[in-house]
Amino acid sequence: MVTRGFSSGRKPPTDADARIPPGQYLEQGFPVLSAGPTPRVRTEDWSFTLKHGPRPIKTWNWTEFNALPLTKMTRDIHCVTAWTKFDTAWQGVLVDDILADAGVEPPTGFTLALSFDGYTTNVPTQDLTAGKAMVALLYEGKPITPDHGGPARLLVPHLYFWKSAKWLNGLQFTERDEPGFWELRGYHIYGDPWREQRYTGDP
Repeated sequence: MVTRGFSSGRKPPTDADARIPPGQYLEQGFPVLSAGPTPRVRTEDWSFTLKHGPRPIKTWNWTEFNALPLTKMTRDIHCVTAWTKFDTAWQGVLVDDILADAGVEPPTGFTLALSFDGYTTNVPTQDLTAGKAMVALLYEGKPITPDHGGPARLLVPHLYFWKSAKWLNGLQFTERDEPGFWELRGYHIYGDPWREQRYTGDP
């Protein structure tokens, strides 16, 4: 029997609670957030270039890129605007397999993701390799729509979702940790949702 006035009203933590980083709420939909207009990139015009600084290492067209090994990845994703979405299902090419096809090891510890609309974001190279990240081509078994970054977007699910650059057209290895679009505008240089690294000055 529960006596009125002595119940805390708190529910025991659930598995779902353990999957939501601090300051986040669970989102059932998939909000669309972009820094500018949505590019409409045709697959016939799409290409992806791996670079070391300004020097191209290798470029793939859409057909060549889709011939690389495809991997499925189901992960929770976390947006800096405070929503978390569980079990998002993606398919694409692991960054490891891109490097293998180019015949290179990562030459630097830092990488810039490059997008068709000029957007950039920085990610430590170690956060892109060892199966942690991919260039996603499909979402829930279907081509990624333009508003969600199609035809191809970066997927780095363990960092805030602004690091998963939309409309991706390249990765550039850099000698230093160069801030990208949002990082230059006050967002955290790394962006770990479990440490609430939303903005410059957060721990």
